[in-house]
Amino acid sequence: MAQKPSIPKGTRDFGQREMAERNYIFDTIRSVFRTYGYQQIETPAMENLSTLLGKYGDEGDKLLFRIQNSGEKADLPPEKGLRYDLTVPFARYVVQHQNEISFPFKRYQIQPVWRADRPQKGRYREFYQCDVDVIGSTSQVNELELVEMVDRVFTLLGIRVGIKVNNRKVLTGLAEICGFPERVVDITVAIDKLDKIGLESVEAEMLEKGLTADAVAVLRPVLLLSGTTEEKLATMRGLFNGGSASGLVSATGLKGLDELEELFGFIGTAGVSQPVEIDLSLARGLNYYTGAIFEVKALDFPIGSICGGGRYDNLTGIFGLPNVSGVGISFGADRIYPQRPREVPGRPRQLDAAPVRGNGRRGAPVRPAAGKDPPRGRRLRRSLPRTRQAQETVRLRRQEGHPLHLHQRLLRNRGRHGEPEEP
Repeated sequence: MAQKPSIPKGTRDFGQREMAERNYIFDTIRSVFRTYGYQQIETPAMENLSTLLGKYGDEGDKLLFRIQNSGEKADLPPEKGLRYDLTVPFARYVVQHQNEISFPFKRYQIQPVWRADRPQKGRYREFYQCDVDVIGSTSQVNELELVEMVDRVFTLLGIRVGIKVNNRKVLTGLAEICGFPERVVDITVAIDKLDKIGLESVEAEMLEKGLTADAVAVLRPVLLLSGTTEEKLATMRGLFNGGSASGLVSATGLKGLDELEELFGFIGTAGVSQPVEIDLSLARGLNYYTGAIFEVKALDFPIGSICGGGRYDNLTGIFGLPNVSGVGISFGADRIYPQRPREVPGRPRQLDAAPVRGNGRRGAPVRPAAGKDPPRGRRLRRSLPRTRQAQETVRLRRQEGHPLHLHQRLLRNRGRHGEPEEP
């Protein structure tokens, strides 16, 4: 009996149409990265487990794909794993190649990552990330540049998004004023689930982690806080200056508010077109974030985050290069693809296939009757120019692997006759 073909859960095949659409997204993102002066690198699909473990929290470590040893080491515990994201491998790359790069170092990376998560709508076990980071600078002008790139990418793709910003120091401040500074990771992980499970479930999880009812009561008004950026910052300053139910003061939280105020001053001056707001419930569950954190969501589609990131001050220090701060953001191409409108101004239109008859003219598509093979001698193909000179140019360029839409541009640049220009 023949085996039924299948692929692992959480993975997908992509046909030619999907690849054309995905490549358009990748090319758009890549062009924006290059416009801002970022350079491309790549890292291996697998990393040593010592590189990956402990960087994503306990829940993240559980989602790592471990690679079983082979040969003489087959009975030993796994030593390697598939990369979980692109940021930790990038930090390892910076430390390993520190003598070959100049700081601040601006890089982008477009590669797949793997997570042993439960597959569901918009969540896969294998997916692409498009990362852009700058490392070696503490200036929040870099955060502004990331916001500008997010704005530019989604404007080009025709997707309306909302950009949410918080600061990890604010979350640390919340843990301090509720009296559980040692529980900052547990509090952050719980808050990060607010949109998914709701306020009551988040509070129940914090109680399970050991927080008291009084501590949860201190956090509740912050998670429900609304108003303008100025109003939110003013309310939080009051809480961190001893105005909460606990009466405790948090210098760390106040520093986070100062950084947010500075960043939003930059954003207001830059004139970003997509809406940007402070969301004090935004947590981003990855442990290595230490400053500003970002999350981007589509406004017209009910799906989770399609872009996110933040600042990390200590990530390279884990690998032996301390005091090198970085900040970056990651675009989730596999979540962007279903949201992108089919028609975007300025995008090259795909050509439809049509039969070419004996006289070289395009005619109506050949549609064989049900259950019958298509007529012999007639095949679907893209239309080619009539002049022999242009035909030869297109034939040579197709052999060189140029995209099909460029062939048509070659012909339109100078019409049907004469030597076509290079695109």
